[in-house]
Amino acid sequence: MSTDKTNQSWGGRFSEPVDAFVARFTASVEFDKRLYRHDIMGSIAHATMLEKAGVLNADERDQIIANLKDIQGEIEAGTFDWRVDLEDVHMNIEARLTDRIGVTGKKLHTGRSRNDQVATDIRLWLRDEIDLILGEITRLQEGLLGLAEAEADTIMPGFTHLQTAQPVTFGHHLLAWFEMLSRDYERLVDCRKRTNRMPLGSAALAGTTYPIQREITCELLGFEAISGNSLDGVSDRDFAIEFCAAASVAMMHLSRFSEELVLWTSAQFQFIDLPDRFCTGSSIMPQKKNPDVPELVRGKTGRVFGALAGLLVLMKGQPLAYNKDNQEDKEPLFDAADTLRDSLRAFADMVPAIKPKREIMREAALRGFSTATDLADYLVRKGLPFRDCHEIVGHAVKYGLQTGKDLAEMSLDELRQFSDQISDDVFAVLTLEGSVNARDHIGGTAPNQVRAAVQRGRELLVVR
Repeated sequence: MSTDKTNQSWGGRFSEPVDAFVARFTASVEFDKRLYRHDIMGSIAHATMLEKAGVLNADERDQIIANLKDIQGEIEAGTFDWRVDLEDVHMNIEARLTDRIGVTGKKLHTGRSRNDQVATDIRLWLRDEIDLILGEITRLQEGLLGLAEAEADTIMPGFTHLQTAQPVTFGHHLLAWFEMLSRDYERLVDCRKRTNRMPLGSAALAGTTYPIQREITCELLGFEAISGNSLDGVSDRDFAIEFCAAASVAMMHLSRFSEELVLWTSAQFQFIDLPDRFCTGSSIMPQKKNPDVPELVRGKTGRVFGALAGLLVLMKGQPLAYNKDNQEDKEPLFDAADTLRDSLRAFADMVPAIKPKREIMREAALRGFSTATDLADYLVRKGLPFRDCHEIVGHAVKYGLQTGKDLAEMSLDELRQFSDQISDDVFAVLTLEGSVNARDHIGGTAPNQVRAAVQRGRELLVVR
């Protein structure tokens, strides 16, 4: 079965219309129509440049620009008729422009191709998406700083291998996530630089014979640089792959964050409480309060990883220049950006509302001999080699396991059976407060260091 139309943008060479199924199969308008604003932005800049280059006169330019703005209004009002037979967002908008102003509308495509047009649109769109995502990262970091400052003195167990290791402050733990997000921010800022290069003017693959002035469109569209090779300009999707790589790392961080929140809200930990608005219940178990937001973010991480893998596979076998394969770049890129932005938004809303259960955290830090390293460090300061101290403390821990006593609960006589270097001053280092306060250096868990790190974090956010 065949369609009754041939796409007028390229149909002159063909003797029969495209099969209806093929038309639907090859069309991208259902997903690339979200580029409409950036497509119109690029077309307005292109028309402005064409007038300066003498290809259009001023009246034609003004007519094109005014009607493109009207078309944008139609799209945003929901009255625009998207047609699958016109394949994509570009031809739908151009066809509507021609319907409105006739032959003048057909002049807009002079000196460009859909190849450089779509490459430009995607970069403009992704540039805006990166800016939105950076804003959400900053908002989440602001929430972390506020909570970290409030919980600078709150003691909890630190873990390695998910086993109690050493006491830390909750504020210190929160700032670890702040650092991870700072690296995510840096990666995305760096990615934005390579995204913000203009391929418009590359035309189909070789440039154009028209006297275009690429510097004009570059400035109008706010690009930082112009692509230096037309073949690369239309076929490069490195920026999309790089974004998905940066997004994958960011989602991996949020997934680790999520895992800890899921653990901490469980009955086995009970370290924190999440507000009801970020949780759901069970259809069968009335007592349940499920941390759905962090669980879902943890699950959505796989979508972004998949987008990265998909784009890498998409591009690995393509020769220069543009190939139809590249139509498949948009859906994974769109989904990765949507997923990251929405996940960050959910966390930025949720984190400031986290309520720590301080007494339960403290009680957990008292279990598992979390100050064992502090005792070893104490003995080192008494002049013993660290390896000997390690063995001494190991014997003390073994004794504690047998007697059911933590190190801080043992009497001086009990501790001295392991080393006669131990004296009354040992109890100052075996307390939780003594342990965290002793880590008093940049990057350490001491409360005053947490407060100093919060201040540095706020200064960082101000200069962005």
